[in-house]
Amino acid sequence: MTNFFLHRRALMGLALTSALPATSVWAAGQPLPVVASFSILQDLTRQVGGDLVTVSALVGPDGDAHVFEPTPQQARQLLQAKVLVANGLGFEGWLPRLKKASGFKGQEIVASQGIAVRILPNSQGHSHGAGADKAGHDHGHGHHHGHNHGPQDPHAWQDVRNAIVYVRNIAQGLAKADPANAAQYDQQARQYIARLTALDASLRQRFAALPAERRSVVSTHDAFGYFAQAYGLRFVPVRGLSTESEPSARDMAALVKQVREERIGAIFVENISDPRLLEQLARETGAAMGGRLYSDALSPAGGPASTYIDMVETNAATLLKALQAD
Repeated sequence: MTNFFLHRRALMGLALTSALPATSVWAAGQPLPVVASFSILQDLTRQVGGDLVTVSALVGPDGDAHVFEPTPQQARQLLQAKVLVANGLGFEGWLPRLKKASGFKGQEIVASQGIAVRILPNSQGHSHGAGADKAGHDHGHGHHHGHNHGPQDPHAWQDVRNAIVYVRNIAQGLAKADPANAAQYDQQARQYIARLTALDASLRQRFAALPAERRSVVSTHDAFGYFAQAYGLRFVPVRGLSTESEPSARDMAALVKQVREERIGAIFVENISDPRLLEQLARETGAAMGGRLYSDALSPAGGPASTYIDMVETNAATLLKALQAD
């Protein structure tokens, strides 16, 4: 309930900004002002837009969009934008309220449009367990105020092929908002897609070499379902789709049993989450802590995952180091 009232207070503050005029007006020849909902989309948009755009993120590096609460400052930030780039698929449960409160009248690009959506098998109702069955099916769908993803998994960017779809959608949206530079957006998108295509092929080759018995890991929440499907792994999440969902004592006992019985050798924390729960699981099972994965946010500038490609490469290297046979 505390989180609900915090949301109400934040939204009441946001409502006060809706009558404020934008303090900047975009004109052709100036960089296109773009707001991305979170840092991964911010980087993808920068790769497509280059010097033709200025891109800020509502949820910045190492930020958790699942628990994000917009401020009046961010409402003003959105009001001044010509373009909004959002993930969609219910990932930004707070975004419709923020758009309304800010008075945003620009163009919205839904980056995930057109992907093959991962549907959760247990999407009828919302069990509050943790982990996955042997087919990799999630049993912990985070259901919180403003963060109910329903049956769709929104973390589609974790499959590099989906990121290519994101890039195409972003390029088309930027061209629509700034038609004078449409050809350059298309060219920059094509160049970046070539890099993503090479990255995807490299990942498939590297993960194909893993033996079948070394393909299961534990992660903080169910953010890597698309990565698992694409590259032949199985992630067992302690929490569900949302980082807000908490496993019960019974859930944790079942997960400890599963890790021991299936001899899952590596547990990974995420950059957006408190590691204590997974450290407890490692102590109780004897599984090794495999390192840090970047799920819903990039690292700050200068970190190991400050761009989307760096994030994917860092995650792949961390996983392979822990999973490769000695």
